[in-house]
Amino acid sequence: MSTNLAHEKKQNNAPQKKKRSFPTAYTVLFIVLALAALLTHTIPAGSYAKLIYDDASNAFVVTTPLGQTSEYEATQATLDELGVKVDVEKFLDGSIYKAVALPGTYEELQSNPQGFIEVIQAPISGVYDTIDIIMFVFIIGGIIGVLNASGAFDAGFAALSHATNGREYLLIIIVTFLIACGGTTFGLAEETIALYPILVPVFMIAGYDAIVCIAALYMGSSIGTMFSTVNPFSSVIASNAAGISFTNGLAFRGAGLVIATIITITYIIKYAEKIKKDPSKSLIFDQKEELEKRFLHETKEVPAFTGRRKLMLALFASAFFVMIWGVATQGWWFMEMTSLFLVVGIVLCVLSGMGEKKAVSNFVAGAADLVGVALTIGVARAVNLIMDNGLISDTILHGATDIVSGMNGGVFSIIMLGIFMILGFFIPSSSGLAVLSMPIMAPLADTVGLPRDVIVSAYQYGQGLMAFITPTGLILVTLSMVDVTYDRWLKFIMPLLGMIGGFAAVMLLIQALI
Repeated sequence: MSTNLAHEKKQNNAPQKKKRSFPTAYTVLFIVLALAALLTHTIPAGSYAKLIYDDASNAFVVTTPLGQTSEYEATQATLDELGVKVDVEKFLDGSIYKAVALPGTYEELQSNPQGFIEVIQAPISGVYDTIDIIMFVFIIGGIIGVLNASGAFDAGFAALSHATNGREYLLIIIVTFLIACGGTTFGLAEETIALYPILVPVFMIAGYDAIVCIAALYMGSSIGTMFSTVNPFSSVIASNAAGISFTNGLAFRGAGLVIATIITITYIIKYAEKIKKDPSKSLIFDQKEELEKRFLHETKEVPAFTGRRKLMLALFASAFFVMIWGVATQGWWFMEMTSLFLVVGIVLCVLSGMGEKKAVSNFVAGAADLVGVALTIGVARAVNLIMDNGLISDTILHGATDIVSGMNGGVFSIIMLGIFMILGFFIPSSSGLAVLSMPIMAPLADTVGLPRDVIVSAYQYGQGLMAFITPTGLILVTLSMVDVTYDRWLKFIMPLLGMIGGFAAVMLLIQALI
């Protein structure tokens, strides 16, 4: 007996092994940043000549890889001469507003490797470059702070939980479907950042974990943008840059949207119901108490859902509909969206009845809670800056064109899907990748006897798939909103990535062979 006690005591006094945890979003991004800088030392520098329409002088301005500029008459004949098979009206009416790469103009340039100083400065430049998104995040954080302190959220969540009691799966279906609709029509993506602090508690009250909420919002957006139908920042601008109408291939992408959304919702519900029955099956079960403490404000008594609180939540919700209207029809972007929510925030402070000092204090505290998210946005942008400054983005694109030249049509379409997945990692901007790659890639479809809309679909599917996981996109920003590590997300999403990837390949083959 004494021997066992001595052995037990020795075990208790032994140093405990430190449990390894996955790095934070910042560390993951800095690793990617360092790898991007390393690539600038190994991949040759190069660039295509770029064309942009200058409405002030009503002329095309072409910038050579060496930085020399020339003006050309803004006519269809000029575009034909330069090998850009796009209707000139698309430039004149602003449909194509970014610089377009000119086919056949790639030149190798003197290497511009990014070193230690550039890597350290890149996140700072990234914050400057994304200040519009960061301000949007801060204003939303401030509003959340006021709504939390007023008791409006607690009362509203309690009412919603009661309304969906026994039918909690409807939350997943409704949220994923609505967000997918926003993604396919006007590219709803960054705007969803505002919804996480609001919906995570709703899903947790329903008996789900934070990953279910992330999946419903993030995958709704990702599936919608991957199978974009009339999204001006994806389908429309890519089709314009490819020299075709965005209605070409629309039926395939529309059918793909419906089927992929059903696959996604089914996958999320299967996971959600599993952890509802047994919470220990959650991929973030060890964070359950921590997340409940953060998102489910413990109160002795649920606040009454008074008229004042209903009005505050109604005003906040209506702001999202105004935002959607502005982005979809009025050309709004972050300046206008942030201004809208600033006005809403001021009105909510007044409606809260807290008094000026307390309302402002809660607003500032709410904004402060999202400082970490803001920094993640800046560091993510830094990766793209390193690659652009290192002059390797165009080289990667040029190398991709060499791979697919002269291939069989079906094989070509699948290889293009893979190429756009790679390009989507390095160039996460949908409009940026479209105008850079389409004038180069679209003519390759002609050489293998395929319609150009196959290239547009391959671009959307490839970049959309990478959006599920790429650290240079929105996923790390999203995960940092709810303190979920990247490895947990990968464990959840990889099976779905395989399903959607296989489905996209089949859809692409059908489109190429019909």
